[in-house]
Amino acid sequence: MLERHEIEAFLTLAEKLHFGQAAADLRVSTTRVSQIIRQLERRVGMPLFERTSRRVELTPVGTRLRDDLAPAWEQIAAGFRRAVDTSRGITGTLNACFVGAACGTLLVRAAEAFRRQHPDCEVRIREAQIGEVHPWIREGVADVALTAFPTSAAGLTTGPVLLSEARMLALPARHRLATRAAVSAEDLAGIPMIQLPPSTTAALRDSRTPATTPTGRPIPQGPSAATFQEVLALVGAGRGAFPVGAQAPRYYARPDVAYLPIAGAPPIEWGLIWRTDASTARVLAFSDTAARISDA
Repeated sequence: MLERHEIEAFLTLAEKLHFGQAAADLRVSTTRVSQIIRQLERRVGMPLFERTSRRVELTPVGTRLRDDLAPAWEQIAAGFRRAVDTSRGITGTLNACFVGAACGTLLVRAAEAFRRQHPDCEVRIREAQIGEVHPWIREGVADVALTAFPTSAAGLTTGPVLLSEARMLALPARHRLATRAAVSAEDLAGIPMIQLPPSTTAALRDSRTPATTPTGRPIPQGPSAATFQEVLALVGAGRGAFPVGAQAPRYYARPDVAYLPIAGAPPIEWGLIWRTDASTARVLAFSDTAARISDA
């Protein structure tokens, strides 16, 4: 049976791949980390790490052990935190962020309802740019984020869909298609699509700006943008187009950008995400409140 300190040392080294950094995170000596790993390797009967003077890498056996242990360890840690939070009640501070004006409106409503139900818990709200969401969640800057789906990524939990909008295309007002009542997915062939920053998930990038139309016709890549205002500025300047939700014309009306429905396209969906290993009672209660508010 593995002891807690053995699991923590192994998973920390598996993440950092550096004995000194792992020791600093664990607040023990490098020698102690080496001792624990050697003991584990003797019990397993095979090396878990390949060590050279320049780097540390997981062996295939070590990779398999990490993949088996990490999810269970995250669940144990999250369960313990939830137990502590439950015993203390819903108190403290919840840091929440959002992307886009429509999500901001919904998040504020959810925070107000949450405060009425849990007056001892403060909710702090910040706006995040498109590329900031995942770094903020992973680094603990925000406990929850109201952002665009799909956003599946290792170590993240996705809540229910809170907002669903018809998909529209933001394109230059002087574009040849701008006078139409609507466009089709096939009309995107040949129109450069403004790209989301690389800090967003591949699933989200593929959903918003696919490489081809449904029949396989290529959709060229346009320039990348770090914020939604940059996206619209590039669209207005004629550099490309970008799929948006139906509420974009309401919040982001511009004389140089036209918004057209994309006939038959799937909706754009939004919801909360949070770190799986930080699924506290506060986070889960806030997710429940946001889901209730969105259904009202």
